[in-house]
Amino acid sequence: MRHILGVTTMISNEALLNITDLEVSYGNIAAIKGISLQVHRGEIVTILGSNGAGKTTTMRTITQLLRAKSGSIIFDGVELTQLPAHKIVSLGMSHSPEGRRVFGILTVEENLLLGAYSKKKMDPEILGWVYNLFPRLEERRSQLAGTLSGGEQQMLAIGRALMSKPSMLLLDEPSLGIAPILVKAIFAQIKKIAESGVTVLLVEQNAKAALRLANRGYILEVGKIVFSGTSAELLASPKVQEAYLGKKRN
Repeated sequence: MRHILGVTTMISNEALLNITDLEVSYGNIAAIKGISLQVHRGEIVTILGSNGAGKTTTMRTITQLLRAKSGSIIFDGVELTQLPAHKIVSLGMSHSPEGRRVFGILTVEENLLLGAYSKKKMDPEILGWVYNLFPRLEERRSQLAGTLSGGEQQMLAIGRALMSKPSMLLLDEPSLGIAPILVKAIFAQIKKIAESGVTVLLVEQNAKAALRLANRGYILEVGKIVFSGTSAELLASPKVQEAYLGKKRN
């Protein structure tokens, strides 16, 4: 099955994103300490961990908003660590950042159209697809983004990232500060996005919801990966349950 984005829904054994021995520092402080991870085509992979574990730093380094001290980030066969950030989108990777970062003085539709800036010509079918995913955005297409609720702004941030027709979408804390009913709706749409063929790397504070959505997961603690496995394995792990899912061992 093919979708408008021109990608297939099948999970492959091919690593679309391959991170090896990544180290990132803020001055003399090591934030990421030699992590390695893979994301295969068609997967949803989640990165979990407490505040300060290095999740957002990892995402920002992948898209070159931060520079690695050492290590390799290969996306679709291309080494990213020496590229400027603005080149990443044209390779097929989009990033919906923590905090949403919508342009409040622009309308919903103007924000969405900015997401297609890397394309020579905006595809109106993509705009229609985003509106189909998030009908609230179409209802509010002429409304200033700054007047939207937090959940609506999150929908807009994800929709804007999809406008470049990415093969991989990075989502950083999509449930942060959002009413539970809208969180459920957003997670349902993330699943639809993945089913359309877009590979998803998800950072999320709601570990249980993320693992129920994802195929695999990595857990960071102070810049190091301490657990990894399929979502089923992580959900069943007593250590993961106690540390991240709020369950105590008997």
